[in-house]
Amino acid sequence: MIRRPDTVEALRAGGKAALTRALTAVETETDQQALARFLDAAEGAARARVLGLTGPPGVGKSTLTNALIKAFRARGETVGVIAVDPSSQITGGALLGDRTRLSTDPEDTGVFVRSMAARDRLGGLSDHAIAGVVLMRAVMDRVIVESVGIGQSEADVVHAVDTLALCIQPGSGDSLQFMKAGVMELPDLVAVTKADMGALARRARADVEGALSLSRPAGAGPLPEVLLVSAASGEGLDAFVAACDTHLDAAEADGRCARRRRAQARHWVDDTITRRFGTVGRARCDVERAIAETSGPFAAIAALDADMRARLAAGPRRADGRAEDGGEVFRR
Repeated sequence: MIRRPDTVEALRAGGKAALTRALTAVETETDQQALARFLDAAEGAARARVLGLTGPPGVGKSTLTNALIKAFRARGETVGVIAVDPSSQITGGALLGDRTRLSTDPEDTGVFVRSMAARDRLGGLSDHAIAGVVLMRAVMDRVIVESVGIGQSEADVVHAVDTLALCIQPGSGDSLQFMKAGVMELPDLVAVTKADMGALARRARADVEGALSLSRPAGAGPLPEVLLVSAASGEGLDAFVAACDTHLDAAEADGRCARRRRAQARHWVDDTITRRFGTVGRARCDVERAIAETSGPFAAIAALDADMRARLAAGPRRADGRAEDGGEVFRR
């Protein structure tokens, strides 16, 4: 077994090699208490600003990610990227579609890119990817999460980032589709990519602004800024980076960022237990108590999982999987 770092300090001191070992451990040491405590320590030592890029296939997320890496590195910031890829139906691993489109210098120790499989998550962000974000944000200055790009079911990424940017390309009609799916309620920023298309791009921005005004619920705060960006030509890139900074500066100043991260950690526990044991199993868990009595969300997940499995193993079961007393079935 590859030995992972034991502490956040060792993770930071070990460079790319240590981060690689830690990410590998996430995929091989599932639900082990020692790993859970390590992830909780990393969660509590977050220092990076995390940007999520979501949107349909072909919108230019990978090209924009490339441009953002260069922009952040030019400012002397270290950058980690989680490129969430479709999963192989045979192995369950990432198909590496997005990773191969990212061109980075392997000698640059300030950039680290990792492909992670979406697995069975329609929302595009697996438990392993969330743990990967937690590790990277404890080490890097910036983290970019590039979602799988599967269309309308892309809401998961909002539960792991500080700023969510929805990418839409001109002439696609995506704004109407996203409005139907409720995705327009999620982003902090909207990037209309391929701004070098001129009038078509400007028309798309107007369409998006109209869709946002219709889809945002009352009292949800100001509408997200809609920016024209061309990663190929560089047009609008500086304005997009500045908008990301402005959003996070304001969110950190008024406490929204801290509240969002606390809500995200709670969601990770809720979501994981619900997916493993169903809504009935989740109703029998005291998530708040588990989080309070452990080192954080990852240890809480491991503790609740062990407790639920012990309960399942203890009770007699009928052939159809129901308890002898007629209780509900827990989905495993």
